[in-house]
Amino acid sequence: MRIAIVGHGSIGRRHFENLVSLGVEAHHVRYRDFDVGILDQVDAVVIATATDVRLGLIKHVAERGLPMFIEKPVAFRVDELLEIECLASGVADRSMVGFMLRYHPALQKLCSIDVSNVIGFSFDVGYDVERWRQDWLFSKSYASKPNGGGVLLDLCHEIDMASIIFPDLALKQVSSIGHRKFPGVDFCSRLTVQTFEGIEGSISMDYLTPQMHRRIIIYCVDATYDFDFTRQRYEVSTSSTSDLINLPFDRNAMFLAIMRDWLRLIEGLDASNHLVPR
Repeated sequence: MRIAIVGHGSIGRRHFENLVSLGVEAHHVRYRDFDVGILDQVDAVVIATATDVRLGLIKHVAERGLPMFIEKPVAFRVDELLEIECLASGVADRSMVGFMLRYHPALQKLCSIDVSNVIGFSFDVGYDVERWRQDWLFSKSYASKPNGGGVLLDLCHEIDMASIIFPDLALKQVSSIGHRKFPGVDFCSRLTVQTFEGIEGSISMDYLTPQMHRRIIIYCVDATYDFDFTRQRYEVSTSSTSDLINLPFDRNAMFLAIMRDWLRLIEGLDASNHLVPR
């Protein structure tokens, strides 16, 4: 199998290295060096470019009927999202979106909760954007662009995870903090959401917190699930007990698992994970 990876950032490099380790003939291309002729030589394409430049590439891939793995967020604008959905409809059953946290054992554990007992919940993620990577500047990155940047969509894994556990979520309100030097870019956003039964919760993400944090707390009538993804501490408390759940985790294992499932879809097989992000 031959797969092209378009996009030379850290995520593109990770996908390239993982596909090679899985025995795939992988071709890694910078977006600015991309030529449509490459698509006639491969069986599928990983699209790991900046969000605001990928629509044209997706058109070329879809025209050739090639399965695609599109990094999240799929699009920044609703009209582009709908166009991509239409373009990719012919290969949707063999394509994926890069929500690799669906392969995290802690999320899969949370999916077993009886949500009819839930009375409240919070999903939180944040990290000082200046600490992301060595020799990396926010001001020169995709994240600082009004069209395609900002924390709301950049760190949208929490929105995705919340929508999996609570599939009937409705949005009530969004509040954001910006910066005068970066108009149109949110540095901190908080969503207030509500289930069909009227249970409210929050989803928050920021570029500001000094220490990395990723945490889900779900309050139920009979138990509280406090899952700290950063510290890998997963606690379930009741009125009389407090138990820690052992959920061994390796970050790259999620990337490998999602790639293995995508390779299965390309070959017409079923994915191993029922939460596969199509």
